[in-house]
Formats: sequence, structure tokens, C-alpha cells
Amino acid sequence: MKRGIFVSYTIDLTDGIMTFTIDRPHIRNAVNNEVTAGLEELVVKAQQASVQMVVITASGKQAFCSGGDLSVFHTLRTEEQSYRMLKRMSDVLYSIKTLPVPVVAVVNGTAVGGGCEIATACDYRLVWSHAKCGFIQGTLAITSGWGGGTYLLETLQHDQALKMLSEANVYTASELKECGWASVIVDDEQDVEVFFSQMKKIHPDVHRAYKEIAIRKWQKTDLAERVEQEVRRCAVLWERDAHHEAVDRFLNKTKK
Repeated sequence: MKRGIFVSYTIDLTDGIMTFTIDRPHIRNAVNNEVTAGLEELVVKAQQASVQMVVITASGKQAFCSGGDLSVFHTLRTEEQSYRMLKRMSDVLYSIKTLPVPVVAVVNGTAVGGGCEIATACDYRLVWSHAKCGFIQGTLAITSGWGGGTYLLETLQHDQALKMLSEANVYTASELKECGWASVIVDDEQDVEVFFSQMKKIHPDVHRAYKEIAIRKWQKTDLAERVEQEVRRCAVLWERDAHHEAVDRFLNKTKK
């Protein structure tokens, strides 16, 4: 196993599959600066010719990712401060989305907020049957800010995507499969292995060729610029009192 520089994540390459694991189960695998740095490292390492697929998952079974670590990011108060953080994460997620190989999120537990954005940036989402996921940013008086809203509108039908973003609710695995967000629902590790064994029946060059088609489409439709506008809008909302008051209420509630 190849460990990342920090203890917040690991990177492993086995049989052509490079797996990035968020390793912060004590805080529901929330993203901090170390995890962001790890994803940046993943993007570089995934360029190796020996990499056939990339997997993003997390430790434990409780949470895939609960989004940004509010104990860290709540210190960002202004539009400018929040933009730097949002821009950094959106850049790395765009790089992950446009990797030349299939990218698979194995959603091992709850994915909310930024966790949903990370999973949505992937090509496939294997969702464990007990997992619940949702874009809950609206409850904190902000929008998605890492590109997830733009990616969701690329992934689902317009009304389904807009509903999922605007409701700011969490959904069960079966609901996520019905709307098209979950590629596969899995109940055990064998189900996960079946997915990858089916993928590996096809030569890696074929997967790369089809990924190239998708990337050409995204480039032609200015996906990067659309993500940038999402980031800037979130930064504007981040600075407002409504957001900071909502985060304070959430943090006070979790302390009780």
C-alpha cells in the first residue's frame, strides 16, 4: 500500500485500480486541507499508464463524506477567503472528473453536502444499501460550491437534478437508484467485486476511448467555466450573515 503524506487519506494501487480512501471516520470523513491535498496527489498519480480505473471511497461504513469540515472551514468568513477554498476543491474535482480513466465512487455510507459533490464528479456511483445521500447545502444558506451542482445537472434530468439540489434533503439508496444518481446499489463486498470484474472484462483502452468522448463533450460545452460560475456564486452566499448564522446553529446543535 502507498500511503499519502498525511494520515487523513491513503492511496493504493492494486491490479490497475488506484483507490483513494478518506481516512477520518472519527469526524464522518469530512474534508479538511489534508484531504484536499490528498486528492491533488491522486490526480497526479492517476496519470500513470498502469492505472486502469480510479476509486474514491472512505473508511468505515458510517460515512462516505459529510462534506467540508465545518470546524476548519467556518473560520472562513469573507467571499474572498471562501473562494480560495472553494476554488481549490473545485479545481481538483474537475481534474478528477476529467481523468482519462473511469472514476468510481464507492459510497460506503452517508454522503451529504460536499460529499455528494465528490461522488457526483465521478463517472459511476456504487451506493451501499444503508447509505443516505443529499445536497444539503441549502440548509446552510449556500449552494454547492465545488462544482457538484453543475455535475448533477450533467448527470440527471433537469427537473430531477434541480429538485435534488433545491430540496436540500437526504435520500435513500433506492431513491437514488430510481432517479439515476446511484449507478448500482451494493449490499456487500462481493457486489462491489462483481462490478469491477465486469468492468475489467473490457480492455482498458476501450474505457479510455469512451472517456475521451465524454471529456470532449465537456470541453465543448464549457464545463470548466460553468463550474467556475458555481464557485463564485457560492462564495457570495458564503459571506452573508444567513450562512454564518446557520452554521453556528448547526455547530451548537451538534455540541449538545
